[in-house]
Amino acid sequence: MDPQLVGIILMIIFGVFLIVGLIMVGFRRRDEVDPLQARLAEYAMQNELPSSLEEIEMSLSRRERILVPFFEALASFLLSFTPEQQIETVKFKLIQAGKDQTPAAFFAQRIMMTVVFGALGFMIGFVLNDWPILQAAGAVIGLSALGYYFPMLAINGQIKRRQDRILRALPDALDLLVICVEAGLGFDSAMGKVYEKWENEVAEAFGRVLQEVSLGVPRSQALREMSKRMDVPDVTSFVAAIIQAEQLGVSIARVLRVQSDQMRVKRRQRAQEKAQQAPVKIIFPLVFLIFPSIWIVLMGPAVITVIELQQSGGV
Repeated sequence: MDPQLVGIILMIIFGVFLIVGLIMVGFRRRDEVDPLQARLAEYAMQNELPSSLEEIEMSLSRRERILVPFFEALASFLLSFTPEQQIETVKFKLIQAGKDQTPAAFFAQRIMMTVVFGALGFMIGFVLNDWPILQAAGAVIGLSALGYYFPMLAINGQIKRRQDRILRALPDALDLLVICVEAGLGFDSAMGKVYEKWENEVAEAFGRVLQEVSLGVPRSQALREMSKRMDVPDVTSFVAAIIQAEQLGVSIARVLRVQSDQMRVKRRQRAQEKAQQAPVKIIFPLVFLIFPSIWIVLMGPAVITVIELQQSGGV
């Protein structure tokens, strides 16, 4: 094998190793307990005192002592060269998608996809095929660009699907809020009931609001943050109505009843809109997939018969 090709393959393997390590560090939960603190807690539970801090560190695995600190330092070094605005944008999109992932992990994933797709383009253009230099370089650049933008496209798709799930779950959540408030519960207790009964994006958002309120955050601010994280117009209007009712002293039950009715009307209108779009959307598969199959089934035997007659001289 060509030594130059071997060197390129080894560089690609080393780059993938670094990127995979960065992704592993980025996917570590932010609330994960420090291994060193966990070992100290174990010594405290056993009523044993270590002879030195070095003994505790040496009792950890090599992954926690060597690999994880190395990749954490490398991730911090790479993030120091990334614009702060871009980091905040990515962080906000990850929150909107409901992903417990750090921006460092996302950027590492982006780099890995770029390297992998670029290596694939290099193998296709220069190794497996003897393409001209410009064509091979175009394949490398094109696939690298695809790998670079693919994670962002995936995140945008996840945000859209999550927003659709929120729109479907919101009317039912408002109905339960109305029932609880009219039964005599407070608004916070009603949100707690939604959080206890259901497991969806709206219930989790209500649970986070209650957690922030219990930590001292004003309820209006917690609701605004929830609306910002979801970025759904219906949620924004619901939050604005609740905050305005709280400020003006209007009955929360009446506002919730009006909001629940409006959300159900909007959901019915969205369903009707999609039903009206169905005939237009079905035209393309009907023309390009179903009609050709029908013509093949209907006209195929006749064409075969005509061809056989022509070959036999009957026509």
